[in-house]
Amino acid sequence: MTSHGEGIEEEQISRTEKGIQKDCHGGIETVICTSPTIVCLTQKLIAELIGTYFIIFSGCGVVVVNVLYGGKVTFPGICVTWGLIVMVMIYSVGHISGAHFNPAVTITFAVFRRFPWYQVPLYIGAQLSGSLLASLTLRLMFNVTPEAFFGTTPADSVARALVAEIIISFLLMFVISGVATDSRAIGELAGIAVGMTIILNVFVAGPISGASMNPARSLGPAIVMGVYKGIWIYIVGPIVGIMAGGFVYNFIRFTDKPLREESTPPMPPIL
Repeated sequence: MTSHGEGIEEEQISRTEKGIQKDCHGGIETVICTSPTIVCLTQKLIAELIGTYFIIFSGCGVVVVNVLYGGKVTFPGICVTWGLIVMVMIYSVGHISGAHFNPAVTITFAVFRRFPWYQVPLYIGAQLSGSLLASLTLRLMFNVTPEAFFGTTPADSVARALVAEIIISFLLMFVISGVATDSRAIGELAGIAVGMTIILNVFVAGPISGASMNPARSLGPAIVMGVYKGIWIYIVGPIVGIMAGGFVYNFIRFTDKPLREESTPPMPPIL
């Protein structure tokens, strides 16, 4: 049987965990800064910042290394690096923040009511901060020549680059919606599926637009290096493509039966 003193202590611990304390003089309940909501949100923002930082550091860093050190990494190596770092960070912090790492993804989740709007500016701020810090780190680590610019600029016409960004961003969000937001999918494979999609997209669109798919990926290097050529493409293209990909998947998402029931023919009646 729990004593009265133990009960009071447990109640006090419960209040502290919930971020509620009483004023010693007036007995007024106040919410303190250790509120679980605030702590949880802070943890999510830190996870987004760290995840975006290492995606930009590794993905953009391999571009610089490939140029400065005689093409040792090669274009396929760059493609694989982007896919691997995204996959690794999804598995590292996806269970904490949802692993957005992309302002366009965050906005799209909010539009389809899968993410609270009040957190959108905070997430975008964390993502842009991670991109800026990673870009600054690369600038300090390497003697970045104009040829080794690790941002994204159109390689050909603006129209082709914009179309490429819209298409690959559409595919990225379509895959994310399928493997990460649909309860019928195998959630453990989300990181692999998204990472492989990144690899495929960089292979196809890398030579055309740089395969950004992410405004934060392009804005960070552009701001740090002061190169803004065609920067609007990498803001408009990913947002349009990702929102379209999310819309199309949500349009086909709802069905009457789980996927495995639909793909398996019904059993004949037993007489």
